[in-house]
Amino acid sequence: MPKHDIKVCMGSSCFARGNLNNLNFLENYIKNNNLNVEIDLIGAHCENQCENGPHIYVDNRAYDEVDETKLQKILEDLK
Repeated sequence: MPKHDIKVCMGSSCFARGNLNNLNFLENYIKNNNLNVEIDLIGAHCENQCENGPHIYVDNRAYDEVDETKLQKILEDLK
């Protein structure tokens, strides 16, 4: 698997809309699948796209309205 950057919007709107859960899901997924070397997980500043949040960025591609189901699919597509 090539190296991937995953940014989680830490803005208050995205965080309240589900990115706290998404962050926990990502941390567990990375740990449980031994992907610490393949994935850099970082926080992102608010991108002022709050109406379509929560946002996750994977390799600079933005994903809107992300929940755990959508996040699972995104991660599986990285393989």
